[in-house]
Amino acid sequence: MSEVVYGRRIHPACSAPVTQATAPRGRSRLITMIGTRRIHPTTTPLPRKAAQPGCVERNKMPRCWLFKSEPTTYSYDDLVRDGVAEWDGVRNFQVRNWLRDEIKPGDRVLFWHSSANPIGVVGTAVVAREGYPDHTAWDPDSDHPDPKSSPDKPIWYMVDLKAERKFPRILTPDDLRQEPALADMIVLRRGNRFSITPVTDDEFNAVLRLADAS
Repeated sequence: MSEVVYGRRIHPACSAPVTQATAPRGRSRLITMIGTRRIHPTTTPLPRKAAQPGCVERNKMPRCWLFKSEPTTYSYDDLVRDGVAEWDGVRNFQVRNWLRDEIKPGDRVLFWHSSANPIGVVGTAVVAREGYPDHTAWDPDSDHPDPKSSPDKPIWYMVDLKAERKFPRILTPDDLRQEPALADMIVLRRGNRFSITPVTDDEFNAVLRLADAS
C-alpha cells in the first residue's frame, strides 16, 4: 500500500475532539505523497540505551520521532502560525500503529521538510494530543478517503503537533551524515519512505547539537 500523509484542519485546543462537522475548512495541508515503496517491518529499531535529556522514555521504546512534510503543502512556519495542527491522512499500517499506540503527548518531534531544496530537519515540535481516529478517512470530500473506515470502526489515526523550535538553518542529509551518532538514523537509510520514523534519544540530541553549532 502506498502511504499518503496530509495535514489539514487546525485543532484549536488539543483537549477537545475534532470532528468533520466542527473542524474548520480551508486550512493548509501537511504532507502530500511520500512514496509507494513498502518498507520491511525489520526496519523498526531495537530498544535503545538509557535516555539522555530531550526524549521521553517509556518501556525502553523510542519516544522521539521524525515527521516529514512538504513545505509547499504545509511548512514548519505554517505550524508556528497555526499553533496546534492535526497530522491526518496516514494510510500506512506501520505508521498508523505508531500514531495509535506509541506516540504520546510530550514526545519530541524533528520536523523534516521533504520534496524541497534543500530537504532536511527545519526544527522541533511536541506532540500535543495522542492518537485519535482520523475523521478524514470517512469524509468523502477529503483528499484521502477510505470507505472501509467509519466513526464506529475507525482504521486510521492521527495526532496533534505543536511547534517548539525553529533551527537557524535546515540541517540537510549531508549535514546529518557528518555526525557519527546519526549513522543509523532511519531517515538516512536508502529506500526509507516512511513519513514518520522513530528517532533514538542519542540521535535527537545529536541533531540538537548540530543545530546549536549552526
